[in-house]
Amino acid sequence: MKDPNNTRNMAPRRGSPLWIYFVVVILLGVAVCAAAFAGLTRADLDALAGNPVFWILGCFIVFGELRPIITPGSTETNGATTSTTFAFAALLYAGLPVAAALQAIAVVTCGVFRGRTPHRIAFNAAQYTLSLGAAQLVLALAGDLATPASTWVPDGADLPAIALAGTVYFLCNDTLVGSAVALHERVSLIKALRWDLAYQILVHLALLGLAPLMVIAMDRSAVFVPLILLPFIAVYLNASVAVRREHQALHDALTGLPNRKLLIVRTEEALAEARGAEKRSAAGRRGPSAIRPPRRRAPAEERDQRAGLFLLDLDRFKEVNDTLGHPTGDRLLQLVAHRLTHSVRPGDLVARLGGDEFAVLLPSVRDEAAAREVAARLRAALGEPVRLDGMSFDLEASVGIALFPDHAPDFELLLQRADVAMYNAKEGRTGVEVYSPANDRNSPERLTMLGDLRRAIDRSELELFYQPKVSLRDGQLVGMEALLRWRHPDKGLLAPEAFLSIAEQTYLMRSITHHVVEAALAQTAAWWREDLAVQVAVNASGRDLLDTGLTETIEEGLLARGLPAAALQLEITERILMNEPAYASDTVAKLAELGIPLSLDDFGTGYSSLVRLKRLPVEEIKIDSSFVGRLAASTDDAVIVRSIVDLVRTLGLRSVAEGVEDPQTARMLREMGCDAAQGWHFGRPMDADTATDWLRRNVQRAPEPAA
Repeated sequence: MKDPNNTRNMAPRRGSPLWIYFVVVILLGVAVCAAAFAGLTRADLDALAGNPVFWILGCFIVFGELRPIITPGSTETNGATTSTTFAFAALLYAGLPVAAALQAIAVVTCGVFRGRTPHRIAFNAAQYTLSLGAAQLVLALAGDLATPASTWVPDGADLPAIALAGTVYFLCNDTLVGSAVALHERVSLIKALRWDLAYQILVHLALLGLAPLMVIAMDRSAVFVPLILLPFIAVYLNASVAVRREHQALHDALTGLPNRKLLIVRTEEALAEARGAEKRSAAGRRGPSAIRPPRRRAPAEERDQRAGLFLLDLDRFKEVNDTLGHPTGDRLLQLVAHRLTHSVRPGDLVARLGGDEFAVLLPSVRDEAAAREVAARLRAALGEPVRLDGMSFDLEASVGIALFPDHAPDFELLLQRADVAMYNAKEGRTGVEVYSPANDRNSPERLTMLGDLRRAIDRSELELFYQPKVSLRDGQLVGMEALLRWRHPDKGLLAPEAFLSIAEQTYLMRSITHHVVEAALAQTAAWWREDLAVQVAVNASGRDLLDTGLTETIEEGLLARGLPAAALQLEITERILMNEPAYASDTVAKLAELGIPLSLDDFGTGYSSLVRLKRLPVEEIKIDSSFVGRLAASTDDAVIVRSIVDLVRTLGLRSVAEGVEDPQTARMLREMGCDAAQGWHFGRPMDADTATDWLRRNVQRAPEPAA
């Protein structure tokens, strides 16, 4: 039987089904209690007052109510109340009036101590009274009816009747609480009972089994009662430790929210329920068609056929950690968790995936509009000003929504597509976005590749190739650009175009970027140790600029290897820098403050204004290869390239041409005044060992100091 904590502090609206249910159960409990006490005699009352066993039982029942065994995997304080053993023992030994009175006193005491609402205390007391009354009825039918004045001690022949009474007690109690949970969570009774039924049966088999032993001990002497508590306490402590460990495995330690593991379990349950509802609805549509027109599907049925998964990411959370410290950031995450759990609908699940990423599961949702309403309510709750450590600031979050079966058939794909939608919301600063295939370049084949890419990072299949940038004036090396390649075990060496478009829409991009930065810095340090002081450039995606931890990663990497900031260059495409939200530009500004040289890549393909371009903290402009490649064949492209070179020179920046593949193009660029170039004419992308040999042959080393 469930702990009545499972009903939580429900405040049912007057006239609602839950309110009516509460009233009916409470009235029935009062009626059963009144009937039980009406049969008490003066002798019963005298025996009740004079027997110390009853007072000891009362204390034990109160303690049992205060110390339940928590249900594993629960997000609430669901569990088995250890008062079960003592209340059932009181029922066997002295009858329903004693058991109901002691249990009611325990419920009221526990309710007042925990600050529970009066309606909940009344429901819990009535729930126990009805369950004990049902068990008493079974015992009465078996001829085993005890009173305080005429106590009953069972023997071996009475065990079947006791087992049946215990089963009825369990079923009645579990059904009463499960019905309240089902009405509150808006799920079926079967689903509410199924959540932890196996655990409840196992635990209460042990708890109810101890009751007859407790009765025998009470009959011998009140002194024996405390002795039986020793094995009981051992069982309780072991069960509590096991449950606590399982709870820790399924919940986030900081916020107490479910973690990814529990989210997967709950999502699979919700998807199975939605699939079942769809099948029932389809069968219903087929069944009546032979005898009458199919009825219009009810809204509730439509709602049950969809489930929603939200991915929520806090904007600029790292700034809070950097400004106020990690302890304050942890308190902020706890506050966010509290606001989210109190803003979702009954039955919805809030989980923390890690860092400042949260997920919200909607086991049932009517349609996209309803999902947007829930997401808007979540953002509004988070948007309330926060005051911590004497400072007040606002929280913002981006929410991505994916629906089953509209967008994905399983958890992994739902999460991936919610992540795509979240990134679109963050990129467009819209706050909330629903997954749209038009904004997702993924296909089934590429999704398979995404799974391979997750494993590729751990298996070190991603590696960097290096291509030289050469001065057009004197042929000296300007730098090396690090180009990512994936050495796929089946498909061979893959260029970034084959996989980065997938990664940029997922959380994998952050891991890939950190891998690239670390690998580039490690190789740069190796070259500098050989006195090959070359600058290495790495490319940054739009998602990288939304990662406020990028600057910290680069700074720590440089410091760990003893490299100056100028040893690393960051290349950012023109489109990203012109179109990203303001806080992406903030990341660029922080990188510039750190002293990291910045290069504006693919110039000419975006829509840069001269005013904006002049304000950008870049030292180099790279002319896109689409113009450079047609330089000799197209007069228009030649005019464009010359104009870009003149503009870059006027701004005091360095111009670099990409995609130079022949001597004629290199000569034309040199005549135009372009500073540097890269392409197959100067060197193809090379792996680290080949690039090292190339550098040894082409880089002028500093002369050795005189002895």
